[in-house]
Amino acid sequence: MSTYSVAVIGGGPAGLMAAETLVNAGIQVDLYDAMPSVGRKFLLAGRGGLNLTHSEATDVFRSRFGARESQVSPWLDLFDATALRQWAHGLGIDTFVGSSGRVFPTEMKAAPLLRIWLQRLRASGVKVHARHHWRGWANDGALLLDTPGGVVSRHADAVVLALGGGSWARLGSNGAWQPLLENKGVAIAPLLPANCGFIAGWSPYFAERFAGQPLKSIAIKPQGDFVMRRGECMVTADGLEGGLIYAWSTPLRDAVLAAGSATLYIDLLPARTPEQVLAEVTRPRGARSWSSHLASRLGLHGVKMGLLRESLSKETFEHPETLAAGIKCLPVRLHGVRPLDEAISTAGGVRFDEVNQDGMLLAVPGVFCAGEMLDWEAPTGGYLLTACFASGKAAGQGVLRWLAS
Repeated sequence: MSTYSVAVIGGGPAGLMAAETLVNAGIQVDLYDAMPSVGRKFLLAGRGGLNLTHSEATDVFRSRFGARESQVSPWLDLFDATALRQWAHGLGIDTFVGSSGRVFPTEMKAAPLLRIWLQRLRASGVKVHARHHWRGWANDGALLLDTPGGVVSRHADAVVLALGGGSWARLGSNGAWQPLLENKGVAIAPLLPANCGFIAGWSPYFAERFAGQPLKSIAIKPQGDFVMRRGECMVTADGLEGGLIYAWSTPLRDAVLAAGSATLYIDLLPARTPEQVLAEVTRPRGARSWSSHLASRLGLHGVKMGLLRESLSKETFEHPETLAAGIKCLPVRLHGVRPLDEAISTAGGVRFDEVNQDGMLLAVPGVFCAGEMLDWEAPTGGYLLTACFASGKAAGQGVLRWLAS
């Protein structure tokens, strides 16, 4: 066993993977987490079925990280989607590819994987310290930790910070680390909601009747040079959320923050061409109402019909060409973003120009950052989780290189 001792602060996937990488190299590892147990946000992510990663082609997978593709790709060179599945299999967790290309554990849940992983980590020598809140550094460079028994200091030869972003504070990801790093001169991009819902400000009638209902078999895109993407989302009391909304959350959020609002376009009938929709809309409807006519000819009813009436003026229904165009490209104005703490994940964090290629803070040598506390984001679909695992692997290897030097 090495005489080196490394402290890992944060017990999510990034921190646990960093700990595993280090202990497997013979390093003494102490892992500290503020919560009564580790991996709480990870467990919540797997409550409805743990989407571990995605099976799509490597170049497409990496493109999901947008402006941060070049920063995330080196992590994935070390630990990509295939490596993550193989690692899970090494824990005895079988995986399968769903119809959407997403990868899930056979049991669907996160709890069995986390339980087996923690057992293996402890057996390897990782010491897990729960209810240890990191409070910064003492004058002599020791870590200050607030524990049930009071504040303690701990020395380490290197530190991995894997403290998450700022969403779901009750699970430990609260962004409280920001001032501690800023006091050391580390520049941090503001934390922003990612994979989040948006506020549309429905009429009382629409909200009361349709809140909680899914919009299925639709396609949406933000305003601008984007291509419609199919899927589904959910109507909430004051807006929209769900997988298809999360997929476009970055451009929608950026537009709302820049201009105060964003326009989302919804194709209510993506399986039909504009010509087919226009042909059905222009058929004589006789004494039937528009609701009956569109339900009969196009299958538009329920929440879809409600959204059509919510978003288009009464006059539009008297002009078949405009109505047909609205069905295929319905403008919905969004004028707010749901709060950061409600978001699935966060954008922003420690800027990449504040760390070297191994993730070590330039202002604080020997301290490495991993996971969501760095300034990147990704959509749901296994991308976010894969990159968190991979960044932990990268930070662990970075620590090993630094100790060896």
